[in-house]
Amino acid sequence: MERYSPKLKENSRSLRTNMTDAEQVLWQRIRRKQIQGVQFYRQKPLSTFVVDFYCPVAKLVIELDGSQHFAEEHQTKDQERDAALTELGLRVLRFDNRQVLLETDAVLVVIDEIVKGRKTHKNPP
Repeated sequence: MERYSPKLKENSRSLRTNMTDAEQVLWQRIRRKQIQGVQFYRQKPLSTFVVDFYCPVAKLVIELDGSQHFAEEHQTKDQERDAALTELGLRVLRFDNRQVLLETDAVLVVIDEIVKGRKTHKNPP
C-alpha cells in the first residue's frame, strides 16, 4: 500500500459515508473484484490526498468530477494533484459524474482495459 498522511483517515471515512450518486453507481460495479479480479478501495488516502477509487494491483486512481471541476481554479488543482500522483507511479483516470451516470458501461470498459494493461502478476503461472 502507498503511504498517506494519518490526518486524512477521518476525512476518508466521512467521504465513504457520503458518496455522490456517481460514486455509488461506479462502486457497485467495481467492488468485490468485479474488474479483472482486482480489489478497489473507495475514498482511499494516498500521500496527501484522498482519491475516489484506488486499485493497488494496477496502481490506478479513478477520480469522478462534479461540475465544480470544470472551473479553471479546480482544473489547475486537479492537474497538480494528478502530477503528484503520477510521480508516485500511479495512473490517474478522470470521469465526470455525468459520464458515470449515463455511460456506465463505456466507463467500465475503459477501466477494464487500463487495469488489464497495468496489473502485475506477483506469482506468474
